[in-house]
Amino acid sequence: MPGDIQKHLTDIYTSESRRILATLIRLLGDFDVAEEALHDAFAAAAEQWPKEGAPSNPRAWLVSAGRFKAIDRLRRQERFDAWDQERAEAIRDDAPDAASHLDDVVEDDQLRLMFTCCHPALAPEARTALTLREVCGLTTEEIARAFLASSATVAQRIVRAKAKIREAKIPYEIPSRADLPARLETVLQVVYLVFNEGYSATSGQTVTRADLSAEAIRLGRLLLRLLPEPEVKGLLGLMLLQESRRSARTSRDGDLVLLEDQDRTQWNRALIEEGIRCVEEALRSKRFGPYTVQGAIAAVHAEAPDAGTTDWKQIVALYDVLLQMMPSPVVELNRGVALAMRDGPEAGIAVIDGILGRGELLGYHLAHSARADLLRRAGRTEEARDAYERALGLTRQEPERKFLEKRLSELGKDL
Repeated sequence: MPGDIQKHLTDIYTSESRRILATLIRLLGDFDVAEEALHDAFAAAAEQWPKEGAPSNPRAWLVSAGRFKAIDRLRRQERFDAWDQERAEAIRDDAPDAASHLDDVVEDDQLRLMFTCCHPALAPEARTALTLREVCGLTTEEIARAFLASSATVAQRIVRAKAKIREAKIPYEIPSRADLPARLETVLQVVYLVFNEGYSATSGQTVTRADLSAEAIRLGRLLLRLLPEPEVKGLLGLMLLQESRRSARTSRDGDLVLLEDQDRTQWNRALIEEGIRCVEEALRSKRFGPYTVQGAIAAVHAEAPDAGTTDWKQIVALYDVLLQMMPSPVVELNRGVALAMRDGPEAGIAVIDGILGRGELLGYHLAHSARADLLRRAGRTEEARDAYERALGLTRQEPERKFLEKRLSELGKDL
């Protein structure tokens, strides 16, 4: 049975550790102390559960164990005297031992943590990095790849953000409704960054990471219950529509399958219907933002019975709106691809060449792979080979690497 217990504990860590951490941060009032307590609690479980059996409510057990481990650790380190004694007693008494109480507050704890990390007193890039690390559990390396930054830079941002929260005594709470909008943009950005890492992993052996996508959608639903604003609904709709295509995005062997080649009978119709409903409701409000527009683009794809009947004219028009709302080279790149599908590959190549010519997205493998594909379609084979090789040198995801190597092979390039 020890093997079963270990697997059970591993599954709990995967599914519950960030929620347990959020509760421990509320109880202990310190990010680093809570992180140590989390690891101590799981270490204690790994030692005790094989002998005593798993508790009926593992989450409550781990929170309680983490709380007491933190007090013991602080005493040993002679840091306990520096703490306010009333706070110390509150830590001892406040952690819920009853499973029902814990289940009532745990989701609020994650929302409290999200909004603490997104406090306007923190620098914007620090807010996002801290939330991705503490709320969602992304590694420093994964966050660095998402920001096209170095791991050292991201780590420094996180350390500074924690220090700012401690020194400024930023409250660990869900802000008042009047203060919510000021923090909402960062929260939505974080949720979508987590979803993107799950939907299209920046590195590794698989195209997607279902755990991260599921976590982002769960957080999106929590946010919508807390703040039923159109753009929250638009983001949830966008994530649901993209998630609906997950099973069709890879072959049985795990190889990448492009949108135009996907078997649309594998798309999840229930997610599509819910996603379209969210996007339409957000659009009707007339108070929507860029996530809703991206959701509308995803809806156009979802409503097309096959790739050949996709309404590229409407998609280009939606990208025109999105580019006005959120000017960025990535949006411009995606619009260029849509333009190529509407007007022919040369139109898209001109857009991408303009972006790269400005020195933007030079290290972004998807820009080079998109350019390579359009050059291939235009019959410009030698240039396509060069672009595929550039994309191949930049990608860190194994299925994408295999896909690019296959494309080069089809063009007659020896690898």
